[in-house]
Amino acid sequence: MCQLEEKVLNNISQHGLLDKNHCAIVALSGGADSVALLAVLKTFGFHCLAAHCNFHLRGEESDRDEQHATNIARQLGVECVVAHFDVTSYEKEHGISTEMACRELRYEWFEQLRQKYNAQAIAVAHHRDDDIETMFLNLLRGSGIAGVAAMRWRNGYIVRPMLNVSRTDIEDYLAQKSIAFVVDSTNLENEFKRNKLRNEVLPVLRAAFPGSDEMLMKSLQYMKENREIYQEAIIDATKKYKQGNVICLSGIIENYVSPSTLLFEMLNPLGFNANQVQWMIDSVNESGRVFYSQQWVAVVNRGDIELCKAEKYNHSNEEYEIDLNHNVEYPLTLQVSVIEKTDFAPQKNKNEVYLDIAVLENNPRVVLRRWREGDRLAPYGMSGTKKLSDIFSDAKMSLVEKSQAWILERNGIILWVVGVRASRHFKVNEKTTHILCIKNLQSEI
Repeated sequence: MCQLEEKVLNNISQHGLLDKNHCAIVALSGGADSVALLAVLKTFGFHCLAAHCNFHLRGEESDRDEQHATNIARQLGVECVVAHFDVTSYEKEHGISTEMACRELRYEWFEQLRQKYNAQAIAVAHHRDDDIETMFLNLLRGSGIAGVAAMRWRNGYIVRPMLNVSRTDIEDYLAQKSIAFVVDSTNLENEFKRNKLRNEVLPVLRAAFPGSDEMLMKSLQYMKENREIYQEAIIDATKKYKQGNVICLSGIIENYVSPSTLLFEMLNPLGFNANQVQWMIDSVNESGRVFYSQQWVAVVNRGDIELCKAEKYNHSNEEYEIDLNHNVEYPLTLQVSVIEKTDFAPQKNKNEVYLDIAVLENNPRVVLRRWREGDRLAPYGMSGTKKLSDIFSDAKMSLVEKSQAWILERNGIILWVVGVRASRHFKVNEKTTHILCIKNLQSEI
């Protein structure tokens, strides 16, 4: 067993990356790194499926890579599957760079394969040089500990068995085994930041500081270990200060030297950036400040941050005309029935409302809509009217809950704030003969 093979097998064992009893998807570009990884895994009896992506970005060279990948897989006795991608259309549709488009397409397909073949993991051939480059790139972006610690041995289903193997070791291994590989010509171009770092910056560093790679890897190892401790602390703090979709912002500010660091770690996975996190902290004593990420909304309210999916927040213009002669299925599931007054036994349930059957006379326009600023209700059991905003406050509803409230309205008059309060309009009285009973079967606002 050569040194590279020993390293890879030790990595797999030490970090629990793969076992021989289940299939592993191996990302095979045809380049030295992925060819070496596939060769090692196959040599030692791992069950592999090679997966090659043809992005058709380099003309004949892309097709050459595909052909070489399939040939190598055949030589090693491994099945190889190939996917063809229209990168240009994808990047235009999603408004992202070519590099990001390739990455998303690649990993989406790998995950589809993993599920299709019930594979244990997706093995990629990132090595020591890639790890060092990633550390420098993240440093130059201003990353924290998670970014500076660079790549993980395992990230979900993605595993990296060669993370401590150098590119030189890989090429020497392939030469010893007489296994051919292809070279991506774009790796020699310096248009991308990684290539500029690889081809121009790091060679100068290595020449000026002999043995720097070993020291950098030692530092990276320390950072990776520190990252694990750091992540455990973040998890513990999140459990303490986040209940459901509410974060206790005031508690974080009061108890942490760097509240922005903790809050960023909690909110960045939801798409919020460092500037937004600092603005939230600055707004701790305010109520109603709203922050948006692509998929989430964060509302600062009385020292808390309330989180809500963006599609559920602030739908003030939503309005749906409904027919109360039948059950309603959308946007809420309402069960509608008519009962005789003699059978009337009202329940104290805020998700039910009872109206005089006269509410259906003269073919009224009935709608379900979101609440709007200035809305007023004539509350059942009270005289006069009351602002819905005050009713919500009395019910101790959060800003997010308010934004999701539904209003049942007849010819412009609010009959019911669903799940909260009914109006006195069309209330059951001594002249009532039949009663319209409406039950909200979706108890959450």
